[in-house]
Amino acid sequence: MCDEHTAEDNDRLSRRDVGIALGATGLAALLPSPADALPVAGRAVSIATEAGTADGFFVAPRQGRHPGVLVWPDIMGLRPAFEQMARRLAESGYAVLVVNQFYRSTRAPFLTPGESFDQPAVRERIMPWRAALTPEATTADARAFVEWLDRRPEVDPRRGLGVTGYCMGGPMMVRTAAARPDRVRAGASFHGGGLVGDAADSPDKLVPRLTGGYLFAVAQNDDARSPRDKDVLRAAFAAAKVPAEIEVYPADHGWCPPDGRAYDKVQAERAWTRQLALFTKQLGVRS
Repeated sequence: MCDEHTAEDNDRLSRRDVGIALGATGLAALLPSPADALPVAGRAVSIATEAGTADGFFVAPRQGRHPGVLVWPDIMGLRPAFEQMARRLAESGYAVLVVNQFYRSTRAPFLTPGESFDQPAVRERIMPWRAALTPEATTADARAFVEWLDRRPEVDPRRGLGVTGYCMGGPMMVRTAAARPDRVRAGASFHGGGLVGDAADSPDKLVPRLTGGYLFAVAQNDDARSPRDKDVLRAAFAAAKVPAEIEVYPADHGWCPPDGRAYDKVQAERAWTRQLALFTKQLGVRS
């Protein structure tokens, strides 16, 4: 999970690829489009919630109706890197909403070039916003975001919905799936933190409510600190008879977004491929 330990790990990283940007608004490199990419259109959007109005980014193929996908970003929030990831997913045939989960406190993007969670001053700014995202607040937001997606003409509400979460978004993905098991048919967590806990509403305790199929791509340094978590998750999914792929990747926390210091292109592409395989199986593409 994102904390001072993650920052320490990242301080020991060297830039793995030419052009990796350390700031939250800079992109490491253009992510490759699929060979059969659909033309897409994206725009900034506003979503009404119980707590106010959330800002987000929505992108979908220019023609037709498609499975919807909700994306919960990592702790550095909605920013160009996640917009680019959303566009790439839309090119594969999905209608994608990326949200600013911190809308109660700030609009996105909220980091300037050169800023990242590794920096103490940035962590001090973000953590109070994080504290406002209680399980109850996240669940209420999740319901609003799913309902917003289902009202879009680009989304086919007869087909299952996908949800993905990065870092702190991993538990948010599970809470979304538990809140709307009638709609969510696929969920993916990438270097998610806080997935296992003692509370009655900890994400691992919500697994019996889930339907569909799931992917948990675990960071190697997160696993080193909490090696039992993956086993708890595996046991929970097995007991619930809900299929889940749970794997520790040879990459550190934050390896998927292309603008982060921990970005690992090879393992990020591998995780992306597994996500697409899950979505193809559970949601289908291009009807």
